[in-house]
Amino acid sequence: MIKGFKEFIMRGNVIDLAVAVVIGAAFTAIVNALVTGIFNPALGALFNAENLDKAWIVTIPTLSGGKAEILFGAVVAAVIQFVLVAAAVYFALVLPINRMKARAEAKRKAGAPDEEVQPDERQLLTEIRDLLAKSARDTDPAA
Repeated sequence: MIKGFKEFIMRGNVIDLAVAVVIGAAFTAIVNALVTGIFNPALGALFNAENLDKAWIVTIPTLSGGKAEILFGAVVAAVIQFVLVAAAVYFALVLPINRMKARAEAKRKAGAPDEEVQPDERQLLTEIRDLLAKSARDTDPAA
């Protein structure tokens, strides 16, 4: 059981996921500050409200005789926040990594020496398989 857990933890995608969560939390804090400190007040001023959360409020009567508020401005603020987080992640992480991968692939296709180009996962697994097969042949004289 411990061995299986260790293998699970040592998988590359688990580590990548942990890094993504940490980076995502950091980006969320930055984007939250931008939305609440800059965009909400600026857009709220356009609609004569203190901030976007207090803009576009629709009051409706309830069955008990009270009133309920629908906060359309808060929904718009959440959409803006989502778009900013997605843009930050795309332009700061996804785009640069995709460009690095494209350059590495172009070098690989152009015949660059292996020292300059990092092998991909499939190449590494193929090399490991070949080394294991060679090692098995070298240690087994009957093979």
